[in-house]
Amino acid sequence: MSTLVRDTGTIFRRAMRTSLRNPAWLVISLMQPVLYIVLFGPLLEPIAGQLGGANAYQVFVPGILVQLGLFGTAFVGFSLIAEYRAGVIESQRVSPAPRAALLLGRVLRDVLVLAVQGVVLVLVAVPFGLDASVGGVALTIALVAVLGGSLAAVSYALALTLKSEDAFAPLLNVVLFPVLLLSGILLPMTLAPGWLQAVSDVVPFKHIVDGARALFAGDFGAPDVGWGLLFTVVLAALGAWYGTSQFRKESG
Repeated sequence: MSTLVRDTGTIFRRAMRTSLRNPAWLVISLMQPVLYIVLFGPLLEPIAGQLGGANAYQVFVPGILVQLGLFGTAFVGFSLIAEYRAGVIESQRVSPAPRAALLLGRVLRDVLVLAVQGVVLVLVAVPFGLDASVGGVALTIALVAVLGGSLAAVSYALALTLKSEDAFAPLLNVVLFPVLLLSGILLPMTLAPGWLQAVSDVVPFKHIVDGARALFAGDFGAPDVGWGLLFTVVLAALGAWYGTSQFRKESG
């Protein structure tokens, strides 16, 4: 166990240094949700009452945080493909480091970056009128960080399997675009017709978004919070299992 922790820390520090040396991707991944807050959020103010929150940003920002978790971590596999092509992964395979550490170190970097981006996003929304529970905001950022960690693990596993940007990018787009539309990230699915609500109910991310909105409202005992936590834990467990098993298989 001590070897796993030590080597995970080593991989984490290396991955963190790589990100800090080239922060462009971190800024770019944050720009889209910030633009949503600045340019799209004000359009929702006139219909705040229909959205079900005290103010539009109390409903809108939790969804954007989940979107940040989705898109900020689902694409991290591109960096692994580049490292694989450069021979970095092969050199790490011959080291005595546990195979799980090669994955966990990278995922921890992604979780930390995502948490910092989440804090920045909330701070950007405050001058626009965000009024939310401080505890709820903190729990939501933690929830999104855990969710992002699971998606990062899956992204790395898929990248290690496909080893090609030409296959990786279309696969992500096919999966993420319907999730974006059906999760109520931009607008609550309560505004949708009945048939569309029924379809969205089978999408786990929809329940996570609803739970995050309840947390922002300070309604910690709401059923949506329980369902959101449950689906986040389930996805995190599945992501950790799939990512670790696939990484060990490919690195064996």
